[in-house]
Amino acid sequence: MDIDTLKKRKRELGYSIVQLSENSGIPLGTLQKIFNGETKQPRYETMQALERVLGPKEKPRTYLDALSDIDTLMVSEAALAYGKKRQGEYTLEDYYALPDDQRVELIDGVFYDMAAPRAPHQFAAAEIHRQISTYIMEHRGQCIPFVAPLDVQLDCDDKTMLEPDVGILCDRSKLCNGIIFGAPDFLVEVLSPSTRMKDQGVKLMKYLHAGVRECWMIDTERRSVVTYYFEESPHTVIYGFEDSVPVRIYDGDLRINLSGILPWLEEGEKKL
Repeated sequence: MDIDTLKKRKRELGYSIVQLSENSGIPLGTLQKIFNGETKQPRYETMQALERVLGPKEKPRTYLDALSDIDTLMVSEAALAYGKKRQGEYTLEDYYALPDDQRVELIDGVFYDMAAPRAPHQFAAAEIHRQISTYIMEHRGQCIPFVAPLDVQLDCDDKTMLEPDVGILCDRSKLCNGIIFGAPDFLVEVLSPSTRMKDQGVKLMKYLHAGVRECWMIDTERRSVVTYYFEESPHTVIYGFEDSVPVRIYDGDLRINLSGILPWLEEGEKKL
């Protein structure tokens, strides 16, 4: 990449100079000279470090992308049979009537099967929850961290019940009878082959419209973290597992780094 391309990528990803310095390890003064045009030919090692942070990792999904997936997803899921009702007609009564070992989510009256998560999924979810919990306890925070399985009655109606992988709930009055009523403040979905389209499509849109403040999509295969912060623009920023990813509902004071689980992911992905 040349400097002009790096500048463009910096704008697209919403990085500040300070964030770029933290994620690349390049001194702040060096970056300021590069991006204000004072340094015309940065050192090779500096350019390589910038490309690791600003280079393309995964195209961020927009809300329109998510909307376009919903119709396809509804058609593919419509073949599932749960009693005599049609997809779109199911309620919480049907949800609670299912066998305990049948894991599903209910979204706008539609049932979606949930396959048992694999090791990389669990490693990522557990590590994110651990770092969040440690931060909140060390700072004597009032918010409550949670990890799946925990039911979230997102719309407070009888047509939707979700099970996010990890979350933070700051309004404790929403926790009642062992479930969460309404929108948590922060949610994480770890993508799996069987849930990728649902998580990046219909669930992301539900979170946006319900009032979730921040949502992350974790891709263990691509080693990427796509963050959506719905209270500001630009709202979508992409990070790698080697990055220190700011939790923006805490103004970046809490940062999550997944580099420590990379050896576990490699073990969990080994083929027979």
